[in-house]
Amino acid sequence: MTQDILGQTTTLPTGAALNHWNATQMAFLAHGAATPTHLAATLAAAPGFALAHGVKGIFHVLLGRREMLPTAHEALALARASLAQDPASLRETAIVAALGDWLGGNIADALARFQAVLAANPTDTLVLKLDHALRFVMGDAPGMRRAVEAALPAHGDDHPARGYVLGCHAFALEETGSYTRAQAAGRLALQICPDDAWGLHAVAHVHDMTGDAVGGLDWLTGREAAWAHCNNFRYHVWWHKALMHLDLRQTQEVLALYDLEIRADRTDDYRDISNASSLLMRLELDGVDVGARWGELADLSAARTEDGSLIFADLHYLLALVGDNRADAISTLVARLHRDARAQSSQMHRAMERPGLSAAAGLEAFGEGRYDTAFLNLAHARQTMQAAGGSHAQRDVFERLTIDAGIRAGYLDEAQAILAARTAKRAGREDGYAAARRALIAQVTDAACVGRVPAE
Repeated sequence: MTQDILGQTTTLPTGAALNHWNATQMAFLAHGAATPTHLAATLAAAPGFALAHGVKGIFHVLLGRREMLPTAHEALALARASLAQDPASLRETAIVAALGDWLGGNIADALARFQAVLAANPTDTLVLKLDHALRFVMGDAPGMRRAVEAALPAHGDDHPARGYVLGCHAFALEETGSYTRAQAAGRLALQICPDDAWGLHAVAHVHDMTGDAVGGLDWLTGREAAWAHCNNFRYHVWWHKALMHLDLRQTQEVLALYDLEIRADRTDDYRDISNASSLLMRLELDGVDVGARWGELADLSAARTEDGSLIFADLHYLLALVGDNRADAISTLVARLHRDARAQSSQMHRAMERPGLSAAAGLEAFGEGRYDTAFLNLAHARQTMQAAGGSHAQRDVFERLTIDAGIRAGYLDEAQAILAARTAKRAGREDGYAAARRALIAQVTDAACVGRVPAE
């Protein structure tokens, strides 16, 4: 056996296949658009390489699309057949087994396998990144941080993936509230690996969570090369820049970024739909006319109502449907959520129930103008919204909808309390949204006080 670029034992001999595999791993760590091309070249050169089949299966599961699952199952079958025919390392066997667990809905077992590999060899950056990706999907920020901090000391200055690990550390630090350390780690990550879009975006998250839109724009401007090479993750980084402009009330810049970058390719990838639908909803909550932009998102989302791969995806499809008033599609999606919630067959299905059902009911009611019902359901979903996955910045659209529903329904004290909790989570720093809503609550409260008739 030989060693790959990350220093891991592999069944591949030195030559073209190993070169392609090394390129696959480094591209994956950088969220590179070339990742599937390198992986295909690896399998063309070494069709019996079980690990590549296993990783291909995991990549397809991470797409969060029901129609990708047959390809993932096919990759699992090919990986298992290869393992039965040729000897492989324990690491390769564990990754293939983790794919089987994942496809079977046994997320905890898949993560346990990743952790076992990392415990034996913390320099296995590929497995660390897979673990990081799965925990992100599941909303396990503390787990992300524990895993990265256990592996980081083993990634010395001479390790080729040290920068990418620092980028993961930066994101985990930000998601667990350590903003100063997160910013330092993300900046160092980009110094070491200039194409580390994940580390760059972690610093953007810090600026979002600390209400520093001006600093965030300064950070991103001029560093476009750090995400230009990316897969659809590049749209997400543009989304972050749009959020910064929105916080500064620069709505024309937001709409321009939406049209030219965020929806440059009108895909139905759930991550792209989530970027777009959450941004349009934020704009509308701020009173901005988004024109006909909801239409294409709703058309795509109406075709995804039966997917059920991730509650995070479903809720953003629902956002698009609510935004365009697609009553029939909304009813179809909500009914499917209820069926999946009753199944209770996996951790994914449990998320359909909590926070899924309450969040969906709240979004539907908000779209219909039933703000009291919307607030009560969204406030209930808020208690477990972390389980929907994604980041604080991504889930903030649901926080904003909850607060706005509360204000519109007259639950001013409750809305104020949620607004205060939101600000506290952001290091006590008020962003533009919080300042505007605090002022609105004060205005409504003052008006109500003025209108009262003194008791005789």
